[in-house]
Amino acid sequence: MAELKIHIDEIIGNIKKLSNVFDKYNKKWSLITKVFSGDPEFLKRILTDDVIQGIHSVGDSRLTSLKNLKKTNPKMRTIYIKPPAKIYADDIVKYADISLNSSYETIKSLNEAAKKQNKIHEIIIMIELGELREGVKRDDIISFYKKVFNFPNIKVVGLGSNLGCMYGVEPTYDKLLQISLYKELIESKFDQKMNFVSGGSSITLPLLLNDSIPADMNHFRIGESAFFGTSPLDNKQFMDLSTDTFYFYANIIELEEKKIVPEGIISDASIGHTANFDKEDISGTTYKAILDFGLLDVDREEIEVKDENIKFVGITSDMTVVDIGNNRTADGKPKYKVGDKICFKPSYMGVARLLNSKFIDKIFV
Repeated sequence: MAELKIHIDEIIGNIKKLSNVFDKYNKKWSLITKVFSGDPEFLKRILTDDVIQGIHSVGDSRLTSLKNLKKTNPKMRTIYIKPPAKIYADDIVKYADISLNSSYETIKSLNEAAKKQNKIHEIIIMIELGELREGVKRDDIISFYKKVFNFPNIKVVGLGSNLGCMYGVEPTYDKLLQISLYKELIESKFDQKMNFVSGGSSITLPLLLNDSIPADMNHFRIGESAFFGTSPLDNKQFMDLSTDTFYFYANIIELEEKKIVPEGIISDASIGHTANFDKEDISGTTYKAILDFGLLDVDREEIEVKDENIKFVGITSDMTVVDIGNNRTADGKPKYKVGDKICFKPSYMGVARLLNSKFIDKIFV
């Protein structure tokens, strides 16, 4: 089987470096583990006591993942990072200490669930800042807060926003300042203290280092930078974080010299994705390797082959074909053979897909 290698020490090193950064700037942060889909082995290896002590909470967007987080360490503070479905209110209160919310009806159900469980459930109200994903409309935030802050088993601990995830709206200072202003307005109008302005994610980290965020913004939700060492703002390495955290290896299951251009009538019946070819290559040949993964495992756009001389040919549900040229090293020896592995660097979504595939081995190194 193809395999995803996960470099635990590199990831732990990134998390500790980020904890030091947030401590320096007097900010809190939540480690967002959703890329791992609650994998128990990963959680056990990553969330050690020395790692957890520098983190405010650990978050995910799946209930199953939250359950596994609590199993890993029942004392660990957890945060559910998307507006929950109303039907799962009981489980949200049971497994999440904090949840992000934007629906009055859902918060009402969370209050009822918390009352049954004899708990006070903490929430962060999300505000829509232009990304057009989750969030209460800005004109409605005061009236919305007025409706929910009297729920006896709900404690509103902050306001938050989500930028850069759907349309890529950048988290500018002016955008983020709006959350701080609403926090001040609510605290003044209702005489209620809110502890968190949660507007930070991996995309906002460069702004933190440049002192380009409002002083009140004190909570970050970080996944990509911790696990991949990059910021999605420019897709480049952030600080000196390690980017050598995940590598994907596929096995060569066939290697033959074949024609470049397929023979026969090309129809729309193909279920795969293929690269374009030039008509002038109709009589040409090249060495093609078949690899043991396909579309069911990962989108080929989400993996980058490490050998820059290898070219994508096509991918179907369970196999991928690549062009390895003349298959010769500089001294004329065969470069690859059946049984060798081809190394790829996967993106965030690539890792997420590979971790969810039951046909890919997960190797912790």
